[in-house]
Amino acid sequence: MRYFNYLSKEGREATFFRAPESFDKETPRAILSYALGATLYMPGTRETIASDIITKKNIGLASTVFCLEDSIGDLEVVFAEDNIINQVQKIHEALMNQEIESDDLPLIFIRVRNPEQILKLTEGMGDSSKIITGFVFPKFTSESHRYFEVIESLNDRSTVPFYGMPIIESHRAIYSESRVHELMEIKRLLDSYHNLVLNVRIGATDFSGLFGIRRGPDVTIYDIMVIRDCLADITNIFGRVESDYIISGPVWEYFANVERVLKPQLRRSPFEEFHSDNGCSESSGTKIRSQLLNKYVDGLIREVILDRQNGIVGKTIIHPSHILPVQALYVVGHEEYLDALSIIENSHGEKGVLKSHYTNKMNEIKPHYHWAQKILLRAKNYGVFNEQHNFICLLTEEAYIQS
Repeated sequence: MRYFNYLSKEGREATFFRAPESFDKETPRAILSYALGATLYMPGTRETIASDIITKKNIGLASTVFCLEDSIGDLEVVFAEDNIINQVQKIHEALMNQEIESDDLPLIFIRVRNPEQILKLTEGMGDSSKIITGFVFPKFTSESHRYFEVIESLNDRSTVPFYGMPIIESHRAIYSESRVHELMEIKRLLDSYHNLVLNVRIGATDFSGLFGIRRGPDVTIYDIMVIRDCLADITNIFGRVESDYIISGPVWEYFANVERVLKPQLRRSPFEEFHSDNGCSESSGTKIRSQLLNKYVDGLIREVILDRQNGIVGKTIIHPSHILPVQALYVVGHEEYLDALSIIENSHGEKGVLKSHYTNKMNEIKPHYHWAQKILLRAKNYGVFNEQHNFICLLTEEAYIQS
């Protein structure tokens, strides 16, 4: 898999200073953990899962989760289990028959209800299970060690790795009187299975439900105070440099226009200026902006920017229209890439601070070193924009406009 693989050679050259690199489930964990991007959830009852993936219906899809938990009813579980086994076998068969290339196969995860379901599914899939990258563990707590015991047992008898992705969303993780203790105990548990943990995910919808809250389309999850406080503690505990965990952002629920109360959150000028600088009319840029607003993607864009500023990489999504904007926002800017390179290249002790390539800031080697490392990891997966390019250029692709 390679991000933005739908672009032509000319499109890649026009867009990227450094093109994204390929990855798959066997890519080293330190790199792969940054690669999930916009992770699309599909209900396990969906009978077109395989055909959607084989035909590349969802442009740009790089990671997906087949869900057996909250997206299906309790009475649908048996059907969904059988369906997922069937769909995975169809994908594997298509791969063996070269109906789909391995380079076009997204990372595939399954969100299960309990650890024993992992064993049931992999047994039913047989050899087809090797296309699965891992499993997602809902309602994860400090007592959920059985999930990782099962993953470890699978890896002991498999030639390809399986990963686990716990979702932190329990009441003990958000209630103030138990939060820090519970998060620290979860971290101790994850530390004992460190190499099996691909991402730490956040279940903001479940958190909100515990307080009877649902955020509206005009606000981000960071505007909900009780959730914001919990996000801060999760980041504090799992996002430290020495922890080496990648935290993924919570889902954005909206994908169509609804009544607005606040002003749209996308300024006109970046769209108009970008299209003007690239030989297009200002009206073309205004059209792109309007289409994003009509899909209610402006709130999503703002939330991903805030995720990124808080060290969060990747986003759970529930609609294909979210794939490209989320992933476009993870492409590294030309300026920050040159800053990161300069910091790493000058980290041998001869200098402590130096002027940036764009001569608009000072780069301090020691304080910015770990930031620079993360930027270069993001650059491997998502690429680096050419100078004067930004996420807008990827949102103007015709495939996105017509989605």
